[in-house]
Amino acid sequence: MTPAMADADPRRPSRTAAGAALPLPDCVALVLQGGGALGSYQAGVIEALAGAGIEIDWVAGISIGAANAAIVAGNPPDRRVERLRAFWNTLTAALPSFPIVPDDRVREWVHEWSAAAVMMTGVPGFFTPRGIPPALAVPGTPQALSFYDSTPLAATLDKLVDWELLNTGPVRLSVGAVDVESGNFRYFDTTSDRIDARHIMASGALPPGLPPVEIDGRWYWDGGLVSNTPLTHILDHQRCDTLVFQVDLFSAAAERPRTIMDVVAREKEIRFSSRTRQVSSERLKLRQERERIRALLARLPAELRDDPEVVALARAANEPAVNVVHLIYRANAWEGGSRDYEFSARTMREHWTAGVAAVGSTVARSRVVASNILDGKTAQFDLTKTDAIHSTVRGE
Repeated sequence: MTPAMADADPRRPSRTAAGAALPLPDCVALVLQGGGALGSYQAGVIEALAGAGIEIDWVAGISIGAANAAIVAGNPPDRRVERLRAFWNTLTAALPSFPIVPDDRVREWVHEWSAAAVMMTGVPGFFTPRGIPPALAVPGTPQALSFYDSTPLAATLDKLVDWELLNTGPVRLSVGAVDVESGNFRYFDTTSDRIDARHIMASGALPPGLPPVEIDGRWYWDGGLVSNTPLTHILDHQRCDTLVFQVDLFSAAAERPRTIMDVVAREKEIRFSSRTRQVSSERLKLRQERERIRALLARLPAELRDDPEVVALARAANEPAVNVVHLIYRANAWEGGSRDYEFSARTMREHWTAGVAAVGSTVARSRVVASNILDGKTAQFDLTKTDAIHSTVRGE
């Protein structure tokens, strides 16, 4: 932002969501984490955001979030939902919906049966079982490094993503992966990298199920091994006031487990959500502390403002505001530890509908977010809960 722009009122939004009374800052970012089959919830969020007139400027994803993100960045706005439906219909084609008794125990049995079918046969357009066990394959080959072959995903992505638009279009894309040999996390970003299907597949190459993907002589695994949320990349490269919609596929809070399947599910929720929560909370806390520093510096007498130490502190504390809106998937009672690889059409549609509903609930209660955007405050929100919570510098 130039000094002239700053003088003109940097906190005045240049646009407003057409379907919601929500002012939009210079950048609206969408953060999509990993979660396998739960990724259809993200698709519902994307559809609802578009319906509310909320334009996305930057989308960052990891694992299945990277695939959804690529479809968003690699298609014009009027085709994104159509392409997302094609993607998810392809992945769930082997397990179509059929009538069942409306009972949680029956549904849990069907849910686990569907997940077992995926383990046996794979997912159409995504991955297929290898012909021989990895232990019997030649060491060093892809066949020796995974139980499934992810080659079908490349063809699916090439069919649904316009790579030229993705790399040169108006929506910035960032996807995260882990270097197998160094263990270092790496973001591929359209501002510096030419992204194709390999980068998306690398971001979702979760071992030992899927093989590592080679890019420029280096081999990469799923970014979720290090961090399941790309929020840090957004914050580290933020250049203007930003509204972030972070789609969380694992909830931190849930009831105490009652069965062994509940234990598996709860362990997975805690493992993924705790890292996400820790990252977002720590980063937002630092932002809020810097806001306090800026507020204090603004109250200094004029004769102190040119002091070199004050100038250095002001420079270090100067950063644009960010508001993070969490859209958290909260699992049904019948969903166990296999929920992230249960690719059935019925469950996919339910996850999608839940994503749409989460955005509707958030938009209906977005006045507090709008206030923060206009005031230039930093905060995080979960407006999908009855006891909606948010954390800002006010009253802290």
